[in-house]
Order: sequence, then C-alpha cells, then structure tokens
Amino acid sequence: MSVYRFQTVNQIISGENSLQSLGEHLYTVNRDIESALVVTQPFCLELDFIDTIKNQLQARGIKVDVVTDILPEPTVSNIERVFQDICNEKYDVLIGIGGGSVLDATKILSVLKTNSQSIRDMLGTDLVESSGIPTVLIPTTSGTGSEVTPNAIVTIPDEELKVGIVSRFLLPKLVILDPVLTLGLPKPITAATGMDAFTHSLESFISNKANPMSDMFALESIRLISSSIVDAYQNGADIAAREKMLLGSMYGGMALTAAGTAAVHALAYPLGGKYGIPHGEANSMLLPHVMEVNMEAITERLSLVAEPMGLTVSGLTPEEAAKQVVAQIVQWTETLNIPQNLKKYGVQEEDLSALAVSASKVKRLLDNNPKTLNLKEIESIYRKLLA
Repeated sequence: MSVYRFQTVNQIISGENSLQSLGEHLYTVNRDIESALVVTQPFCLELDFIDTIKNQLQARGIKVDVVTDILPEPTVSNIERVFQDICNEKYDVLIGIGGGSVLDATKILSVLKTNSQSIRDMLGTDLVESSGIPTVLIPTTSGTGSEVTPNAIVTIPDEELKVGIVSRFLLPKLVILDPVLTLGLPKPITAATGMDAFTHSLESFISNKANPMSDMFALESIRLISSSIVDAYQNGADIAAREKMLLGSMYGGMALTAAGTAAVHALAYPLGGKYGIPHGEANSMLLPHVMEVNMEAITERLSLVAEPMGLTVSGLTPEEAAKQVVAQIVQWTETLNIPQNLKKYGVQEEDLSALAVSASKVKRLLDNNPKTLNLKEIESIYRKLLA
C-alpha cells in the first residue's frame, strides 16, 4: 500500500445550537483576541446569526467588524476588493459564516493578511508561503465541506475557469457545525449543496488516491446523506435530517482532503467559470454521466457504495449493483428537481469543444480519475446534458 496522509481542522464543535458556545471556545484559536472580522454575505444579516456572534464576542470585550461583499461564486477580483478594504486593519481572528464561497473566501483573506503573495501566486498546490490569521469557519449549507479542507476555490473570469488553492495553511483552527443554521435553506440550495457533498464522497471513494482513511469518511458520508437528503429537501425544518446532512458534508470534506475529487469536478469547473452555473448544480448534472463513462474502471468500487446508500443489492453481481447506484443518483436528481439541461444556462452544441478543452486543463483532478478521459469522451458527457 502506498503512503497516504490526512489533515484537518484543529477542533470541531457540533450539535444543535452549538453556535451559542462560540465565545467560550475561542480560546482554542487565540488566547489574546482583541479584534475579529466576520466574513459573510448580505442575506445572513437578515437572520440572527451575526448578532449571535457579535453579542458573544462583544461580551468578552472583542471588537467586531463585518464584511458582506463576498459573491456567491467569488472571483479573484472580488476577494481582492474585499482585501483592500481590510488590509490596513488588525484582526486576531477571521470568522467565516455562510456557504462554501464565504468559507473559501475567509481562508484566502486569512493568508492574504500575512503573505506578500497575490491570489494568483497561490493558485495550485502548496504554494502559500506561510500561515494566515487564525480562522473560525461556520457553514450554513451542507455541501462543500470547506470547513474541514485545505482547499479554496476561486473563479477566474478571463480564463472562464474555477481554480483551487490547496495548502495546509488554509485549515481553520475551529469549526462550528450547528444544524439550526441550515433550517432556512431554500429547496434548490438544499438539493444542490447536498448533491455536491455526495459527489465529494463518491468521487473520493473511486479516486486513484482512495485509501483506508478516505474510505472511512466517504462511506459514512454516503450513508448519512443517502438517508437524509430527500427528507431535508421535502421538510426543511427536519432538524435530524439537517444534522445528518451537515455531518455528511463534513465527512465528505474530510474524504476529499485525504483522496481528492476527480472528473466530475474537473468538468464542473468550466461550467461555473464560463456560465456561472452553481457548483453543486454542475456536479449534480454531471455525476451520473461521468460514473457511466467511468464504469469499466470502477464497477467493483461503485458496487460497494450500494449498501451504504440503502439499496437492496443482495444476490446482484457487482455490475448490477453498480448500475443500481447510478440509477439511484438519477432518481435523486429528478426528486430534487436538479436541472438536467445545459441549454437553460445558455450552453449550445458549438460550445462543447471549447468546454472539453477547458476541462482537460484541470489536470490535478483528471489525473485522479480512475479512467483516463480524452477530449471526445469529455465532450460526449457534456453533450448528454443538451438533450
């Protein structure tokens, strides 16, 4: 067996209303916090999350500033503009509360504060030179698992692509997983982010770098999400389903940290970069089609996730069980009303060749795919979504 490694956040606090304990756990981040920056998006100001954070910190004599300018799919320039507004301010901790875009942006702002590098200097793996301002990450969606990964994704409009920064220096000091914060998620966001989390786990399980550590997290994530995603979608106030989704998302993040994602994500990045398709939706649309193209290389592995998904496959061959897995994914996308046609976003037949070329450049992820995909195969996958 080859050598593998695992790394994640220093401390995780989880459970219903766990946000209420943020203040008492800040000592694990920094014992001498005088000022904090909360990074979020405008919609969070309409809820009581931010006031809950501010009140706890201010009660401890901590000065609190709030920025809300992070875009849903943040670009390099968007994060740079936010950084310019805060670059001269001293903060002892950055607190990101929101979806994956906010958490990723918080990580990047953290290392921008302490490094002389630009965002573009950091794009890639292990290029960040030194640690950043300590961070606390608090997800309000159950999708990216960003709170426990060393990854941050940004959009580069001039290249029509989304690119990752991967560095141990992006790992937060503290994570708060409070399912109460996800109760108000609209159905489309519940669906897209939930399927994004499932994609993380499934791709990690079939990836070339899959290992015993990633398998453990991936299979538990698959079990949790499979048993709760429809319930969370149909009844957003189901706190038990919401908690399973939040834990499943976190475990998915841990799985991809140890094993990495593959072709689904590689093909999703150009869709987000050029057409602004939300990442979770792009992954959800692509997932069954990529699995079918990969099938010859993943039949055995794919059959092993049938049982954690709750499928009855006793007596079936691995091939039959693997097909059941793909069929269940297709059924979920229908139940969850995930869009299935790229034309909705303006994609045309004549765009597919350029999309395939863009996806082929995401070598970090395609090299992790269990089957080597050529341009023709990549283009054919996109074409299935133009029906």
